[in-house]
Amino acid sequence: MVTDMTEGSPSRLLWKFSIPILFSVIFQQLYSIVDSIVAGKFIGDNALAAVGASYSITMIFMAVATGLNGGSSVVISQLFGGRLFGRMKEAISTALITVFITSISLSILGFLLCKPILRALQTPQEIFSDSMLYLNIYIAGLIFLFLYNICTGIFTALGDSRTPLYFLIASSLGNIGLDLLFVIVFKWGVAGVAWATFIAQGMASVLAFIVLLKRLKKIETEPYLRFSTSMLRRISRIAIPSILQASFVSVGSVLIQGIVNGFGPATIASFSLAIKLNTFAVTSFNTMASGLSSFAAQNMGANKPERVKKGFRASLVMAVCIIIPFLLGYLLFGPQIVGIFVEDSSVEVIQCTTQFLYIVSPFYFVLMFKLMGDSVLRGAGQMKQFMVTTFSDLIIRVILCYILAPMLGIMGIWLSWPIGWTIGTVLSYAFYKNGKWEKL
Repeated sequence: MVTDMTEGSPSRLLWKFSIPILFSVIFQQLYSIVDSIVAGKFIGDNALAAVGASYSITMIFMAVATGLNGGSSVVISQLFGGRLFGRMKEAISTALITVFITSISLSILGFLLCKPILRALQTPQEIFSDSMLYLNIYIAGLIFLFLYNICTGIFTALGDSRTPLYFLIASSLGNIGLDLLFVIVFKWGVAGVAWATFIAQGMASVLAFIVLLKRLKKIETEPYLRFSTSMLRRISRIAIPSILQASFVSVGSVLIQGIVNGFGPATIASFSLAIKLNTFAVTSFNTMASGLSSFAAQNMGANKPERVKKGFRASLVMAVCIIIPFLLGYLLFGPQIVGIFVEDSSVEVIQCTTQFLYIVSPFYFVLMFKLMGDSVLRGAGQMKQFMVTTFSDLIIRVILCYILAPMLGIMGIWLSWPIGWTIGTVLSYAFYKNGKWEKL
């Protein structure tokens, strides 16, 4: 099913479109969280730290996948909104071929570099082998990660947010079941956590690809190029800044991970949990931003910028509805939530992670303005402004980590989040208000 978002109530369309994406995020984060629970409860704090030490590196690969997804989906949405279906299929085919080549290249590069990177990050010796093992299995599955992401991006660009949800539910439940089987029954340790993700994600990506091809066959078009260099340039104009933005965020996370690693396994485990819980909240209300990006792209393709403004306001209201439960949960039940992941004896991990939640979660209301502003900028193709808002946030955050960590310990790292978000939000909202994005 495809959805034309250039007509009808923006609020109703965004709710209808974004709710499936929200459930997708919940299920996606669910199996990431279950990975941590299984590692922390059934293997130990060192296993949780090993997965956490690998997480910042895996995010670099994820950055490229999501960047290609973002660049492709914006172009596809614009062509769909403009009723240029032949060109739209040309863009889809070009994106799929590009993703395949990119994922294979990064897999080779990843196998060669992951060990030197772990050493450069001063990964503690007691978790080094498990971190390396987890990374190698993760890298072997990069082609599935990239394929699933691009298929999801194409579905959402066509206004279909339900199909990716169905695949993700199946993948999440499969991942959870395999986690329990491989770790608790087979005793595979960290490798079991990694293989569970590999298998579940692989099956979901292949099925999503098959369904996408069948869906596209139903859209009748004139003959089109299977690979177009001109279309690749158009996609790259959006995708490369998105990749750079996401990669820069990931590299920043790696740098921060390097600081955290110096505090030892307990702090690494705390950092891993803190980031996962924060990511769960942020990606949940960021679904409204994802929906807004597709909404903005389609309406800018149809030359209807006034509808984009209405969508921006509606998305803010929707984000608030999602933020409030997370905020109340983290502020009122922080220690209990953290305790789900670790043994009661892991007092240091519980206290440190809870401290992060208390400091950062109130600033979700600030961050939502940045995410919505960024989505409008990206949907309208204003990538320079989009990159400025993200880079300023991250650069300040990394610099503050290096300055504050020696003075305040891990709290210095926690404080860098709200400061960076606030500055990025001011810039993003300023770019949104100046109205230059309205001229596609």
